[in-house]
Amino acid sequence: MTEAWDAAVEAQIRGAAQRGEFDNLPGMGKPIPGRGTPYDESWWIKSFLEREKLPSDLLLPTPLQLRRRVEQVPDEVRDLPTEQAVRAFVGQLNAQIVAWLRNPDGPRVAVRPVNADEVVARWRAERARRNATATATVVAPARRPRRAWWLPWRRRA
Repeated sequence: MTEAWDAAVEAQIRGAAQRGEFDNLPGMGKPIPGRGTPYDESWWIKSFLEREKLPSDLLLPTPLQLRRRVEQVPDEVRDLPTEQAVRAFVGQLNAQIVAWLRNPDGPRVAVRPVNADEVVARWRAERARRNATATATVVAPARRPRRAWWLPWRRRA
């Protein structure tokens, strides 16, 4: 039965090819994306991440994701409005780190909780530096040049 099925499918494909139904298809003559590199078994994962615009950090094991987040703390807290928001962010990250330390999985990587006081001190210093720069760059508005009061009178003559 499978031979009859295969023969019927092959006959339909040959008939469609003879009628020209496969001509001018999009991507015709182009290689399958990602299949050009030999021995790359994860080509479909990489293409999925590119297509869906997902960060490649999602493929990392948990301890490496946590270390990357610890490294990015100064950049992530830079625009937070208050000290309480900075402390809440660090507290949430530390809770994730402690949860991993209690039940580690993946490779053994040294990950330590972040010191909230150090992060807040750096946040304050960065904020003070940014405020000092912002006040220093404020330029007085340019004054219009003064016109002589007699110019309109001269033109009338």
